[in-house]
Amino acid sequence: MALCRFISRRGPIKEMHSDCGTNFTGAAKLLQPVDQFTRSKEYQHQCQAYLTARNIRWHFNPPSAPHFGGLWEAGVKSVKTLLYRTLGLQRLTYEELNTLLSRIEATLNSRPLGALSSDPSDFEALTPSHFLTLMTSTANVEPNLDNIPLSHFQRWRLIKDLHTHFWKRWQNEYLQTLQQRTKWTNHSDNLTPNMLVLVREPTSPLLWKLGRILSLSPGQDGIARVATVQTTTGIIKRPIVKLCPLPVC
Repeated sequence: MALCRFISRRGPIKEMHSDCGTNFTGAAKLLQPVDQFTRSKEYQHQCQAYLTARNIRWHFNPPSAPHFGGLWEAGVKSVKTLLYRTLGLQRLTYEELNTLLSRIEATLNSRPLGALSSDPSDFEALTPSHFLTLMTSTANVEPNLDNIPLSHFQRWRLIKDLHTHFWKRWQNEYLQTLQQRTKWTNHSDNLTPNMLVLVREPTSPLLWKLGRILSLSPGQDGIARVATVQTTTGIIKRPIVKLCPLPVC
């Protein structure tokens, strides 16, 4: 069912990478007779050429080697850990949990991976959502309910608050991975003018504050600790510890 939902949302799959879980190996065995049938001589050549290009190639990790899937395992771990801490003892219905997971999915797919171009006037970053929908993740516009009692919109407000709490915690953890922390005795110049950076400031969910460095302000020792950044809303000055560089993809 998970595979059917994934294909329905994202389209046909050519290759699948997973561990050796029984649900994955069972799905691969279930699809194998279909694959053999489409490759058989009895099958019409025209349909064979059409369908074999859409068969799924399943790549399994070696047994007892979950670290081979470190890329997706790290993402699953971060979501599950923060989700447990966010939900606590709160009990959600299937509809509410599905809505929250959909919002979390959009949150993770909105993270900046790198600059789309080296153009100084381009403030857009490449995100996982670009590979899925060819555009950035978006959220529907919602009214501000901070001053309205929770009981008026209890269940809807609960999902919104849980997503906001998840966003704040996950954003801080992700931003820490973008900054190289070296010992204070070592210095590395990893920021340059016109570089696209992510400004570490509290924002609304799915909103990342991006800008281009205009200039660096070195101190008396020649080390730059402050940068002037051009954003879509204007020019700001920030310490470089609040700026996360994004490489050009």
